[in-house]
Amino acid sequence: MMRIIVVGAGIVGLSVAYEALRNGASVTIVDRNPAGDKASHGNAGGIAVTEVIPASIPGLWKKVPVWMLDPLGPLSLRTAYTPRLLPWLLNFARAGTASEVRRISTALAAINGRVYDDLIPLFTQVGLADDLFRKGALTVYESENGLGNDRHEWDAKRALGVEVQELTAAQIRGMEPALSPVVKNGVFTPQWSHIADPKKVVDVLRGWLLANGAEIVRGQADRLVPISDGAKVVLNGGSEVTGRKVVVAAGAWSGRIASQLGDRVLLESERGYNTTIAAPGIALEREVIFADRKFVATPLSIGLRIGGAAEFGGLEAAPNYARAKALVKLAKYYFPEMREEGGVEWSGHRPATPDSLPVIGRSGPSSNIIYAFGHGHLGLTQGPTTGKLVGDLLLGRKPPIDLAPFSVARFSLKKGTFHESLSSEARTWPPNGEPSELVDDQ
Repeated sequence: MMRIIVVGAGIVGLSVAYEALRNGASVTIVDRNPAGDKASHGNAGGIAVTEVIPASIPGLWKKVPVWMLDPLGPLSLRTAYTPRLLPWLLNFARAGTASEVRRISTALAAINGRVYDDLIPLFTQVGLADDLFRKGALTVYESENGLGNDRHEWDAKRALGVEVQELTAAQIRGMEPALSPVVKNGVFTPQWSHIADPKKVVDVLRGWLLANGAEIVRGQADRLVPISDGAKVVLNGGSEVTGRKVVVAAGAWSGRIASQLGDRVLLESERGYNTTIAAPGIALEREVIFADRKFVATPLSIGLRIGGAAEFGGLEAAPNYARAKALVKLAKYYFPEMREEGGVEWSGHRPATPDSLPVIGRSGPSSNIIYAFGHGHLGLTQGPTTGKLVGDLLLGRKPPIDLAPFSVARFSLKKGTFHESLSSEARTWPPNGEPSELVDDQ
């Protein structure tokens, strides 16, 4: 029986473990705090299959200075960390050319197009079928011109198979009466869905794995060492766990392991914030995305979760919970009847790559080490599908989609599409208007 070691007990790591276990492998999961708080617990709960446009797009740089002037705005770079962030930022800019956006969007559409095929069977098997709500999502605008300015992006999504329904203010409030008249128009995306509670999903899946024979080792993975017939994980303190295959699914911490192996990885923590209000005094049927202010509100079983923000300051910086408070104030603007009392604040590290694509595939130094990290805002969305894809690699099967765009090797290329310099082509996409940037959808 093949022994698989999975480093990381978030939604991606657990999904990999699930796929390996159900295909007959012996599975050991290594995590420094297997049941502890992680990005998989505190996301906004969206199954964001319609998010097929990368974060970096032509014209985005024009808006960044405006955001940076607001100390509690949607984007923040901690000054002391900025020099270390420069390589990531440079590649983020390079990923925003017209040709790169097309290439990346095609890859995102390929993986997102499989999400329900992989997620629903997993949820059904482990007892979470009733925790998925396929009610779509609303993206709303407070400006009459907002939707018009973004129509090119919605058209691009349509071309990639996303169903888009444009709505008037009256139609939106007919769907979500709690929204204030500040909303002028918006878009309904019926393919989107949300779950009851992200933490419950992780807890139930972890419990199912343990009940079905998986082993969990509590410890921090300091190093991976390729050996002739597999790889070994060296834990903090010196103990070792050896397997035929090792999967690195440690979220924002994965870059350190990959770099230690010799793979160049551009991976940063994009810290997000949210507040969950147990008794908000309003009711929502579905996730609402606020396009102008770059945050979301999701009705979970544990309350209304208001989340967003993108803060780059590394893995060691203390969280700034003023950002979570600012998001609640913004939500009050849209939901005037909402009660703010009793909110529970949270912050977590999203593992972000500059091109918005996860890293899925084999390590350069060893084919026995496989990467599964860097999902950014889409870890919950893409987790079960990543598990399927990695399962195919573990078992020698051909994956159903091309994994070349997700390879770690893309960060080491000296020339080529990902590292092409900015050019006039960045001004040719989209054909009209200014692009809008992604919000925290999950």
